[in-house]
Parts: sequence; C-alpha cells; structure tokens
Amino acid sequence: MSTDETPTDAEAACFEAGIKFGTLYHQFAGTPISPDSASSLATAMEEAIENQPHCIDVTVDVRIDELEAALAASTADYTELTGRFLEVEIVVDYEGCEVRTRMEMEDGYPLMRIESVHGR
Repeated sequence: MSTDETPTDAEAACFEAGIKFGTLYHQFAGTPISPDSASSLATAMEEAIENQPHCIDVTVDVRIDELEAALAASTADYTELTGRFLEVEIVVDYEGCEVRTRMEMEDGYPLMRIESVHGR
C-alpha cells in the first residue's frame, strides 16, 4: 500500500475483482448442471456478476468435455457445478484502473489470479 495507508486505485480494483470471483464461485458452486443447461447457466453467471459495481465484463466458459467425462462415470444426467468445470475471465474498472483476472484449472485446482493491471 502507499505510505499514507490509503489503498491505491490499482489495489482497490484488485480487491473488487476478488469480490467478484468470491461471489461467482460461492454463489453458483453446487448448482445442478448438465451439458444441456451449461450454456444458460454460464450466461446467468455472467449477467449476475456483471451487475456488481465496477465490473465491466465477465466471460464464463463451461468445460463441456470435463462435464461429459464426469457424467459418463455417473448414473445421473447432471452433476453439481464445481470449479473444475469452469474457465472464467472477469474485468474490473475502478477509477480508470482496469484489472483482468482469470480462473482456470491448474494442477487439479481452480486457480484464480490477476492477469494484468492497467491504468492509474
């Protein structure tokens, strides 16, 4: 942080991005999902998170191949949504500072990270 302990715009933008990811992941984890409902669920997730302040873009891609593999090992026609089925990008703009973030599987874990910070 800056020496006066007031968060910079970049720090605030990164915080906002973290809030968006926390909301997206924990609001939708456990939602029933199938290949037929994946697209509409991805759209609902995008639109819900884009409602939040400072959020300018959300892209949710459901990893259909991973979803189908999970269902092939199951007797059900659906499963519950977890991070292993998602790739997500979120863009936040806070006071002219743009933060691009991403969540994707890395070593078996849905890792959320900052890709870039531009602006003030």
